[in-house]
Amino acid sequence: MGFSSQWNDTYLQSKHLSIWPWSDLVSYVMRYCKQLDSNSMVLEVGCGPGANIPFFKHLGVRYYALEASQAIVNRVVEMYPEYTDHIVVTDFTKDIPINELFDLVVDRASITHNKIVDIQQCIELIYDKLKPGGRFIGIDWFSTIHSHYESGGIPVDDYTRTGFTEGQFTNLGNVHFSDKEHIRDLFQHFEITHMEHKINHQEVPDTGHTFASWNFVAVKR
Repeated sequence: MGFSSQWNDTYLQSKHLSIWPWSDLVSYVMRYCKQLDSNSMVLEVGCGPGANIPFFKHLGVRYYALEASQAIVNRVVEMYPEYTDHIVVTDFTKDIPINELFDLVVDRASITHNKIVDIQQCIELIYDKLKPGGRFIGIDWFSTIHSHYESGGIPVDDYTRTGFTEGQFTNLGNVHFSDKEHIRDLFQHFEITHMEHKINHQEVPDTGHTFASWNFVAVKR
């Protein structure tokens, strides 16, 4: 599987259980998808513990999600039983088993936890599931400026590291890091209409650590 089983183990240990909608995702959807309404089809890739579900529920869109961890989906559908048939357990790098086309697909740092070949396949699947003119919003795709790109992990390919034993990626399997040209190459069949590079360097205490990631909007041509 493209998906790391370590994420399932992490959720079983009640770790990485984010409960609040990610602010950058909310901002991007509100800024670049103002046309969403009750007929709009939205797919979240890697919904995890369902942090973004309350936001999409508030918007009143027709929300679907993919998630590879059965453990966390069990929790999510217990909290949101109305979405039981809309949250699908699958390896989203291999299949999107939903017979719908979407106006918007969103991902907050899920696809980027895979190696290049699996990310490429996932993007192809997403392209096929988007309506013409549909948008993909990627939030927090880790950057090659991130401190952990050069240290702490074992190379899998030119952009992917694994085996982190300390820091935010400990025991999380594959972590993919991108530069601008790599994202453009991955989304070569889309038009990237907005891209933002976030670089945060911790100053106090000065650990020398830099968190860096990409937010972007890609439109299906």
